[in-house]
Amino acid sequence: MNIHNRGTLLKFWKKHRDAKKALELWYNDVASKNWNKPNDVIRDFARADIISNDRVVFNIKGNKYRLVASINYQKGWLFIKFIGSHAEYNRINASTIEIY
Repeated sequence: MNIHNRGTLLKFWKKHRDAKKALELWYNDVASKNWNKPNDVIRDFARADIISNDRVVFNIKGNKYRLVASINYQKGWLFIKFIGSHAEYNRINASTIEIY
């Protein structure tokens, strides 16, 4: 997958140093994938949550952090829409990334 806006990860782990290793592993793993449908994501990340045909929530660092991505399966693009603590995630609508 071609992961867009990697800078979002860099910015996040500068503030949350404990997330750096987990996010680097996630990034490298996802970059090596070629997903064609949501079930392909679940095959590789069993704990990921599919919230729509193009939205996926990934658990990072044992679910301490959550990452919301939008995936264009046809083009092989993944866009990072949100990354934050589990508590921060609970305050957004992952489908729209609106804050409650």
